[in-house]
Amino acid sequence: MSNNTVANIFNAPELRKRLLFVLGALAVFRVAAAIPIPGINADVLRQLFDAHRNGILGFMNIFSGGALGRFSILALGIMPYINASIIMGLVRGAHIFPALDRMHKEGESGRRKENQITRIFALFLALLQGGMMTFAITRVEGAGRVPAVVDPSFMFFATTLVTLAAGTMFVM
Repeated sequence: MSNNTVANIFNAPELRKRLLFVLGALAVFRVAAAIPIPGINADVLRQLFDAHRNGILGFMNIFSGGALGRFSILALGIMPYINASIIMGLVRGAHIFPALDRMHKEGESGRRKENQITRIFALFLALLQGGMMTFAITRVEGAGRVPAVVDPSFMFFATTLVTLAAGTMFVM
């Protein structure tokens, strides 16, 4: 790619605007992915993910951009929305809910309604997945039986659940 090509990218206002948005969104995501959930013992999590670097945990951590290994506010990432979209497509394709079929055939307004339902379903899945992750992290212990969660109270559970769901909605 020559210098002329790069200069032409920044000369097109629409392309420049989109490129700057993507770069800005990437920067915000990287910063937010570094913010851990309060009440987490980072040393215990580091030990756990180091021990399972080549296993499923390491694989999942790669897809979260390292957010899972830090149990950050973006630990769920965009996965609840992707899952909701897939499930909605399967439900519509199987003709389980005729109202969804009619909505999809309505054109643009129907697709907007369908997208809104998908987002609400993604929130439900984020709460479900966040609840399971929070429950699981309260059971993790490091060397010397040091818990991964400093105070596994109801308040920690509720705060973490809301934070993880809000992180997913932010990314979405």
